[in-house]
Amino acid sequence: MGIKVALGKSFIGTLALGAAVVLGSAAPSLADPPFSDGDDHPVVLAVVGDTSCQPTGPVEGEKQKDVCDKTGQGYTLRWQAQTATANQIEAMKPDLVAILGDEQYEVGRYEDFMASFDHTYGAFKWLHRPAPGNHEFYSEHGESGVHGFGYFSYYNGYQVNPNTGNPVTTPVTAGDGGAPVVQPVPRPDGQAGPFGTNGDGWYSYDIGGWHIVSLNIECKVQPGGCDPNGAWLAAETKWLADDLAHNHARCTLAYWHQPTFSAGDTAVAGSKSTSPEGTAADTWWKLLYQNGADVVLNGHDHLYARFIPLDPNANPDPKRGIREFIVGTGGESLDQPVPNATSQYIAKASGNYYGVMKLTLHRDGYEWDYESAMLDPGAPVNTPASFSDAGKDRCHRADRF
Repeated sequence: MGIKVALGKSFIGTLALGAAVVLGSAAPSLADPPFSDGDDHPVVLAVVGDTSCQPTGPVEGEKQKDVCDKTGQGYTLRWQAQTATANQIEAMKPDLVAILGDEQYEVGRYEDFMASFDHTYGAFKWLHRPAPGNHEFYSEHGESGVHGFGYFSYYNGYQVNPNTGNPVTTPVTAGDGGAPVVQPVPRPDGQAGPFGTNGDGWYSYDIGGWHIVSLNIECKVQPGGCDPNGAWLAAETKWLADDLAHNHARCTLAYWHQPTFSAGDTAVAGSKSTSPEGTAADTWWKLLYQNGADVVLNGHDHLYARFIPLDPNANPDPKRGIREFIVGTGGESLDQPVPNATSQYIAKASGNYYGVMKLTLHRDGYEWDYESAMLDPGAPVNTPASFSDAGKDRCHRADRF
């Protein structure tokens, strides 16, 4: 079941090793004429991912530095960072919030969602349109994963024993070697999309004349793995193809967690991400490109990056190309952009700031405005106190309707 909500042009930049900002971009001017006439009723989508630290002490084989309890090394910083981005979103007063995965570290257990993520982002939970990340599905940093059960229980609610009023629970294993973990059993459908039998969670919605698709790329522990022809991933791709075939919107946007074109993947041999998930999502890029999509949003890289419009083979395509944004700066930690095979197509990037992107969706185009909420205290000396990246573009199919 899908969720229904009723409500470019750039020059190539140059990535310097270790640089906080990719220079050389020329985004469309915000002084250009409006997108359309008086029938334009823009809506605002707040965009961010990679958000909340683990609130407890180390579990299983974790290290103290991987958590943010009161004795953890990152306790103050990580709570400050997720609070800063949550406050930024509330001040933005968005119509909806696209959460790009890794909402809750380290493995997205339900109790951690309630003790960390919900304390900040829960203030506007009803606005969330989430996608899951690897930290919601897999075992991470020595802690056993829960295969999305905590994520889906948080967003969709959990099943309740009608005789006792207590949550129905079950031992869960991510299927990647971790020990079973007792978690609530999610309700079958809801805010995060259908749970299915394996934690599906893909859905689409319409807002402000745009068609938006949220996808689940956490394929490693699913039936068939990350093989595009594997049972689980092939079913999601078929659903996406059907969804796009029935899409008659002027503008289309899709998001999932691991990017196909990465700003933080150091592999230089190929043109795309070498992660199994990012590579698998190449099939989605092709489908979206064939159907005239305009924007792809990702997290996973703990930084902000804006690519120039690209075709599925990583070739610049200003007429039909999809513009990818990576916004993995919600509060958990930060990474620096690194040179790789596609970094020549990054227009602007930084790994020194926590922040959120404001995406204003017009009937025939969009404006992006990434603003920092907090400078990383570990940033190099003399790093500017703030960072922003703003521009706009028209949708590919804006003149067809």
